[in-house]
Amino acid sequence: MQFPFFDRAPRVAVVRLAGLIAASAGPFSPALNATGIGPLLDRAFSIKRLSAVILVVNSPGGSPVQSSLIAQRIRRLAEEKKVPTIAVVEDAAASGGYWIACAADEIIADPASIVGSIGVISAGFGLHQAMAKLGVERRLHTAGTQKSFLDPFRPEQEPDVARLEDLLATLHEEFKAWVRTRRGVKLTAPEDTLFTGRFWTGRQALPLGLADGLGDVEGEAKRRFGDKVKIIRIGPRKRGFPWRLIPGAREGVEAIATAVEERAAWARLGL
Repeated sequence: MQFPFFDRAPRVAVVRLAGLIAASAGPFSPALNATGIGPLLDRAFSIKRLSAVILVVNSPGGSPVQSSLIAQRIRRLAEEKKVPTIAVVEDAAASGGYWIACAADEIIADPASIVGSIGVISAGFGLHQAMAKLGVERRLHTAGTQKSFLDPFRPEQEPDVARLEDLLATLHEEFKAWVRTRRGVKLTAPEDTLFTGRFWTGRQALPLGLADGLGDVEGEAKRRFGDKVKIIRIGPRKRGFPWRLIPGAREGVEAIATAVEERAAWARLGL
């Protein structure tokens, strides 16, 4: 008979960080954000006699702000608790997903994982030609000369494009600074190769210094802490199907839009 009180097997907490990174979640595609993942990280790092926390990262990216908030929370908890933190990449740790993975002390990837995409992207649509064909008149009134920034119902304006490019470049510098801080001398390729927005497989990322090893969650836990390691999986409570949301309702349309956005983010990686 075994008594839990005398169980001295190494304990490893595993937290999944999966999905599109966004401030708000849809009912069909829960988003990865600081509000949702924060309590799970708190629970993971508060486990008694903890040997390590493994973050299972599977994200095509998304909001740079939410990526930063999650990464900062991971670092704060890891430093407060003095617990080693390992990111294990599944399908992808790309863009914001890689931002989060860099919060770990080490990054382990599957040989076929997608890693990198250290860049910033903005996408939209121009509907002014469609409006003209339909005979729709646009009526827009603002107080402030730049309030209608990148209005999709009019042709692109050069000042708007210049302002957007400046914003993207500023965010890109934040991303690059974070990667330099976390990966440091581990990066072996020149920055004009690593910071272009390009991504690589896990095996290709290894010699570039974007990853530290190849493997999976259970294999990595056992390699570090032995076959008797106790893996404690931390996850959210399961939610029931949102029957009240029906296609055609405002919430249903928003849910479909969120799902399309997530599908587009994965498609940029060829997944």
